[in-house]
Amino acid sequence: MKIAVTYENGQVFQHFGHTEQFKVYEITDGKITSSSVVDTNGNGHGALAGFLKDLGVDTLICGGIGGGARTALDNADITLYGGVSGDTDQAVEALLNGSLSFDPDASCSHHDGDHHGHHNGSCGGHGGNCGHHTCG
Repeated sequence: MKIAVTYENGQVFQHFGHTEQFKVYEITDGKITSSSVVDTNGNGHGALAGFLKDLGVDTLICGGIGGGARTALDNADITLYGGVSGDTDQAVEALLNGSLSFDPDASCSHHDGDHHGHHNGSCGGHGGNCGHHTCG
């Protein structure tokens, strides 16, 4: 298992599409065996799903995330745990021991009036939950 967490200064970064780094954890037998911080090299939004898939990631922990990115992650077969905040290492440990507090409806919303519109009624496969706004 390989888990990626949106990363900034040891904390879960709160906007998936703008994250500049992921902390990637290798998991064996339910335990962290290694971790490394990976730079996104300027990739953003939907392109990040392909970036993570290329790294072999199968699970993502993040803060806010938009509908377009949710769909891209779903298409890449990456399981999403959104709405998470706090220390990245603690978040991964919590996921592994079944105590991670996450929000299946977590979405990003632009506060500058630059909303890109609502979903067309289709939802990603993560429990049937959708974000309310796409983030491009």
